[in-house]
Amino acid sequence: MNPLQKSNRLPQPTGPVVQIIMDGVGIASPGPGNAVAAAFTPTLDWLQRTCPFLSVAAHGTAVGLPSDDDMGNSEVGHNALGAGRVFDQGAKLVNRAIENESLFEGDTWRALVAQCKGGTAAGSGGKLHFIGLLSDGNVHSHILQLFALLDRAAADGVRGIRVHPLLDGRDVGERSALQYLDQLEERLSLLRAAGVDASVASGGGRMVTTMDRYEADWRIVERGWNAHVHGQGRPFPSARKAVETMYADDAAATDQFLPAFVIVDAAGAPVGPIVDGDGVIFFNFRGDRAIEISRAFTEKTLDKFDRGRVPEVMYAGMMEYDGDLHIPPRYLVSPPAIAETLGEYLAHAGLRSYATAETQKYGHVTYFWNGNRSGRFSDELETYVEIPSDLVPFEQRPWMKSAEVCDGILAAIASGKHDYIRANFANGDMVGHTGVFRSATVAIESVDLALSRIIPAVKKAGGVLIVTADHGNADEMFMTKKGKVETDAAGEPVPKTAHTLNPVMYLIYDPAGRWTVDADVTAPGIGNNAATVLNLLGFEAPENYLHTLVRPA
Repeated sequence: MNPLQKSNRLPQPTGPVVQIIMDGVGIASPGPGNAVAAAFTPTLDWLQRTCPFLSVAAHGTAVGLPSDDDMGNSEVGHNALGAGRVFDQGAKLVNRAIENESLFEGDTWRALVAQCKGGTAAGSGGKLHFIGLLSDGNVHSHILQLFALLDRAAADGVRGIRVHPLLDGRDVGERSALQYLDQLEERLSLLRAAGVDASVASGGGRMVTTMDRYEADWRIVERGWNAHVHGQGRPFPSARKAVETMYADDAAATDQFLPAFVIVDAAGAPVGPIVDGDGVIFFNFRGDRAIEISRAFTEKTLDKFDRGRVPEVMYAGMMEYDGDLHIPPRYLVSPPAIAETLGEYLAHAGLRSYATAETQKYGHVTYFWNGNRSGRFSDELETYVEIPSDLVPFEQRPWMKSAEVCDGILAAIASGKHDYIRANFANGDMVGHTGVFRSATVAIESVDLALSRIIPAVKKAGGVLIVTADHGNADEMFMTKKGKVETDAAGEPVPKTAHTLNPVMYLIYDPAGRWTVDADVTAPGIGNNAATVLNLLGFEAPENYLHTLVRPA
């Protein structure tokens, strides 16, 4: 990589550049369901009245997703913020690999098929299991990608298939599981008609079964392991019956929190526990909630929970979920190769960086920001600080760890040791996902309070503050249809727990008045961030970076 060049045309910094990512805080018109607008936010209001800012895209093609109908998410958002360019991302990569059949021509797919056809040297072969999020939310997975894998496995001669669906209710409607399960059962019935032993084996809600992230709660993985591998969980004759029963048991239950279940036969035996000789595909393309279950299947020793019987299987992820640690060792589609990120350039230039967030978003300001790369570029120049998240439902403690994250930022600014400080406040996203409107307003107010503490520290240090986001969420907390809020049988608004398609703020607070935003940038998006940060630090951006969002005032 070519070294950064100091610029004679740009103001040179006298203090740190501080960047705040307000996770899940989009820009939408005030109205029912907009927790951002409903919150008491005197600091954000003041910033928007007095500072230059742009509305920038944080979804769809602006972050490498297939179309502008695709919601952004924290992973691709932080990739874009840190990379300076836009790369084709998970769903798009997988779709292309399916369409051009490179996925099915790869060594991993061929090995799995051979394993489950009995074509390996080990002998008998086994069933091919598919575990993953069952929806068309297109954030972690897509049901059509699963169907393509199921159809091709059958066409390639696999005769035993089991699916372990994880219920969404977060990136899609909160009680939409049955529509996806019905689609799955219809697909499996077609396979059975063609002579394939295909059925649902186990499942559960994504927030309590299998899909933990950042080692926040390994009990979630343990529940999934017990259901998928040991066939341990509440027994039902079908997945539909499981969901219908759990809905009836708890009128307030939503899909993402439904307990683990196991499908059993007439004799009460589980129909699809994972055993020696089987193949397993985790079909999520997004990495954060796939790493821990992948470790459970692939690591010889694991002290996070008692796995009991550990079956000898061939395990593969849809993608490589951690490129540095190579988790999992086998995968179907290679992730985008993101090099020469903002963090890498800063380290090579000798600049000192500080990154912090609580556990729920710590990987985003480090691993995803650095182009899906674990670890630091320089142990001497980079400081990463993780604030452990609370293990309580986010709607019950919507302020989360905003105060502690803020304390770290203030200490980093006061130390004078860092040229660039970036931090993520997880509140707008994690609380937005709960669908609880009042909690979401408190979440936003907590971030606003943190900003009120950060602003004077930036001013005192002679720095510049960037306030932005990775995608929207808390800006739309109710489901709408034709512009009207949808209501349930009791007349209450139907919660929306998914991300939004709304733009996000990109605001510059410069007490010295040296900088303003460049309103002439074509189609601004969060991918323009890296060039912007480099300019604020007094450097010209690399030629292959997207255009900066600022100019000298």
